[in-house]
Amino acid sequence: MAGPLAIPSPARRPAVQFASFDEFYAYYLTQHANRTSRRLHVVGTGCVIALVLVAILTLNPWWLLLAPVVGYGFAWTGHYGFEKNKPATFGHPLWSLRSDFVMFWHVATGRIAF
Repeated sequence: MAGPLAIPSPARRPAVQFASFDEFYAYYLTQHANRTSRRLHVVGTGCVIALVLVAILTLNPWWLLLAPVVGYGFAWTGHYGFEKNKPATFGHPLWSLRSDFVMFWHVATGRIAF
């Protein structure tokens, strides 16, 4: 297993085009340097996973309606309240969503500090 990932200092710059997901993810980490913001993201992503599991286990798809509200609620609170930046999801929604789950995994496996 690789060592812990370093969270780069925040970069405040205009919308940027990225050549690959890895390049985007490096930028994404700079936008989540604040520990409280990162924690809110991890909790929100964990709640999304739980809601999807509840929807599957209860065979009730209505639970899925809460997933984006809860996930983005935690994430945007982190961005606007603590990180003081604009969520990357506005410029790169799919890569940002993927990055949420990658960062969740990295925190869960100890590669990024919770």
